[in-house]
Amino acid sequence: MTNTARPENVDTPQGLAFAITAYVLWGFLPLYLKLLTHMHATEVLAHRVIWSVPVAGAVLVATGRTRDLKSVLTNRHSLMLALVTATLISVNWGIYIWAIGAEQTVEAALGYYINPLFSILMGAMLLGERLSRAQWVAVLLAALAVIVLTVETGRLPMVALSLMLTWGFYAYFKKSLPIGPNQGFLLEVLILTPPALAYVVWLGATGQGHLFTSTWDTALLMGCGVVTAVPLMVYANGAKLLRLSTIGILQYIAPTMIFLVAVFVFREPFGGAKLIAFPLIWLALIVYTTSMFRQMRRKR
Repeated sequence: MTNTARPENVDTPQGLAFAITAYVLWGFLPLYLKLLTHMHATEVLAHRVIWSVPVAGAVLVATGRTRDLKSVLTNRHSLMLALVTATLISVNWGIYIWAIGAEQTVEAALGYYINPLFSILMGAMLLGERLSRAQWVAVLLAALAVIVLTVETGRLPMVALSLMLTWGFYAYFKKSLPIGPNQGFLLEVLILTPPALAYVVWLGATGQGHLFTSTWDTALLMGCGVVTAVPLMVYANGAKLLRLSTIGILQYIAPTMIFLVAVFVFREPFGGAKLIAFPLIWLALIVYTTSMFRQMRRKR
C-alpha cells in the first residue's frame, strides 16, 4: 500500500495561511469581546458555547467527519475525558472574557506568553521529559517575571496564572481524546450546551438577559459562535500542515497582538514591574525557541 501521507517536518503554504489566520483572529478577539463588556462574563460565556454548536456542527457535516464523534459518545472513558477538557476550556474562556471587561488584557496576554513555557514544565513533571539547560533557563526567567509582578502588586498575577493553568492542562488532556480536534471541539461544546442553555433561559425569565433585547446585542451574542469556533477549527487544520517549530514561532502572534491591543487601543497601563516582567518573558521565549530549533536540527 502506497503511503501518501505528508512527510514530517514540511511546511505547506496552506498550513501557514491557516495558522496565521487563526492566530490573527485570536489576536483581534479582545476587540470583539470589548463590545460585550456591558454584559456579565458568564452570559457571554454561555452564548460562546451555544452558538459554537451550529458552526462546528455544520463544518463536520459538510466535511463528512461525524462518524468519529458517534464512536466517542458510546465510550465512557472518552466522555469523561471530554468532560474534563470541556470544563477547562469553559473556565479559560470565562476568565478571559472577565479580564477584558476588567481591563486586565495586558495580564491576559502575559498568561498566553507564559503558556508554552508551562507546557514544557508539565512535560517534565507529568511525562518525565528531560529539559535542556536552555529550557530550564527559560522556565526560571518566566518564574522570575511572575515574582517581579507579585512583589510590586502584593499579589500573584492571578489572571495570567489562571489562563496559563487552564489552557496548559486543556492542551495536555486534549491530546488524549481519541478523535480529531474539530470533533473534540464539537463534543466539548455539546457537553457544555445544557447548562449554558439553562442559564440563558433563566436570564431571560428573570429579565437579566441581553438576547433579543436589541438587534445589536443579539447579533453580538450570536456572533460569539463564529469568533469562537472558526479560529479553533482553522488552527486545527493548519497545525496538521506545519512543522512543530513553525507552530512554536507562530503561537506568539496572538499574545503579541493582544498585548498591543491592550496598550495602544484599550490604553491599559504598562509601567512599573510590567516593564521588567514582560522583557523577561520575551527573553525566556527567545531562549526557549532557540533551544527548540536546535533540538529539531539534531533530530533531523
